[in-house]
Amino acid sequence: MKRFGIACLLGAALSAAGWGADTPVLIQNATILTVTNGIVKGSILLQDGKIAAIGDKVLAPPGAKIIDGAGKYVMPGIIDCHSHIMAEAINEGSVSVSSMVGIDDVLNPEDIAIYRALAGGVTTANILHGSANSIGGKTVVTKMRWGRNAEEMKFEGAIPGVKFALGENPKRAGSAQGGGFGAAPANLRYPATRMGVEDVIREAFNDARAYKASWAAYNAKVARKEVAIPPARDLKLDTLVEVLDGKRFVHAHCYRQDEILMLIHVADDYGFKIRTFQHVLEGYKVAKEIAAHGAGASTFADWWAYKIEANDAIPYNAAIMMKKGVLVSLNSDDAELMRHLDKEAAKTVKYGGLTETEALSLITINPAKQLAIDKRVGSLEVGKDADVLLYDAHPLSNFSKVEKVWIDGHEYFDRQDDLDGRPKKAIEKKALTDKAAPAAGGRGAQPAPQSLPQEGLRK
Repeated sequence: MKRFGIACLLGAALSAAGWGADTPVLIQNATILTVTNGIVKGSILLQDGKIAAIGDKVLAPPGAKIIDGAGKYVMPGIIDCHSHIMAEAINEGSVSVSSMVGIDDVLNPEDIAIYRALAGGVTTANILHGSANSIGGKTVVTKMRWGRNAEEMKFEGAIPGVKFALGENPKRAGSAQGGGFGAAPANLRYPATRMGVEDVIREAFNDARAYKASWAAYNAKVARKEVAIPPARDLKLDTLVEVLDGKRFVHAHCYRQDEILMLIHVADDYGFKIRTFQHVLEGYKVAKEIAAHGAGASTFADWWAYKIEANDAIPYNAAIMMKKGVLVSLNSDDAELMRHLDKEAAKTVKYGGLTETEALSLITINPAKQLAIDKRVGSLEVGKDADVLLYDAHPLSNFSKVEKVWIDGHEYFDRQDDLDGRPKKAIEKKALTDKAAPAAGGRGAQPAPQSLPQEGLRK
């Protein structure tokens, strides 16, 4: 069943029908870009939600759907390490530390951006809180399972994260509420400086350490069977204790080299690691320090100068960091850019001289490693999830298009079916809009209230 139409209705129908094993799919005669094990000219078998076989010749199991991939390319599903699609709200602007809130509570499975991301080959995304907070909300890794409900969108077993932010955004530069030019002092929200951002993060972890110690003391008393009163539960600090314990990843919005170094020092002081620096546009200046800390970098291919913090960004950033030993990925941070991350990866071949495989790794295995899901996705290997793309040409070509997308072996996008279905959908749309239009005498039109002239309704 193809995933078209209203997501909630599809979800209900699919739930009623059950999610049995899909028909096995064998793609033959294709160029298979495994990313981690070279290029294979041959076949790939998707069965029971996994990649069952890859090789020059693979036998088709009984009842398998066979696709002729002659002249076509197969690659792993694209992974976006920084996205905000399907989130109903992404910022809690009232406080600077909002680690008690979570994006998983506001996922919207009907967001059309999910389907559009599929059309661009994206199968997995890290959905982040916004950057209005020094320490923001909890993040969630999702698969683009169009037609399923919000809970089923979540990537099972993925380690959760939390969003940090540095620089202009958390200090609310230019915001009346946050103390921009012309703002009244009463509207200032601390912090309003870069120094204050560091202080807020340090104070939050001081509180988290004390909170953790109070629970440890309580649990010790319980173990000794002593009378003990548990500490007050603090959801904000629970999240930060998970960071201290290595159970939650930190994804940090940043631009400037001085702030990148600052957060590395803070993390070292408190004994945790930054999992990824996000955007990290001046990462090329401190690539050795990022690599030494063990952090990843998830950046843009060529966005710069859109704000003062981004003035020193260069399109060679990804390649330089990669060559300095940093685990690098390319992300979108934008629903439109998300649709062509493959073409963003191609830019690193020109700006930095990366090989085609290295470029593809920026949107597949590298973000998978950053999110610690690389044992399941990010490359085409036997036993991994069948998150697979079929292209009509090489993925890094400006002229290539995604033809089919599978996630867990289920086909979620078919370009030809989409094109074929558009005339019917146009007719359905016109029928619905005509029915809703308040045209005089039209079916479904609502009469104007007798007490108010129709002209008055338009004012």
